[in-house]
Amino acid sequence: MKLIHKNLVFLNKDFKDNQAALSYLSSKVEQTGYAKNTYHTAVIEREKKFPTGLPTGDICVAIPHADSIHVNKSTLAVMTLKKAIAFHNMGDPDNTLPVSIIIMMAIAEPKGQLAMLQKIMGIVQDQKHLKALITYDTQFDLYSDLKNTFQEIDI
Repeated sequence: MKLIHKNLVFLNKDFKDNQAALSYLSSKVEQTGYAKNTYHTAVIEREKKFPTGLPTGDICVAIPHADSIHVNKSTLAVMTLKKAIAFHNMGDPDNTLPVSIIIMMAIAEPKGQLAMLQKIMGIVQDQKHLKALITYDTQFDLYSDLKNTFQEIDI
């Protein structure tokens, strides 16, 4: 299953806060038809209750998502940020982390979410790879890397 699509890969975006970034990305997932019109609100509300910032090292990542009932077809939306923005830490919600990469999951199969999270965790623990992701100059280069990285996933 193809999870990475060129129209859901965004390079060096700039936002004032995590809510603006999440709004932008979740709206793009809805606009492309991968999610229902409830997805955007569900992602924002879920982030308030269950933060998704991960302390992965020098480059932190957030993995926001919503329940499968808000999704039409599985996909990932990925965005690198021009400057890091604060997300609450998944494991320590009272603290924030400077997130530079957002990997938004829209998974249609309820059981597929865990498999996807496991794959993403393997990727985000590789700081060398994360550094490469945030240094790409073109959307095509970022898309090509992500397409290769996520091509073997079966959910």
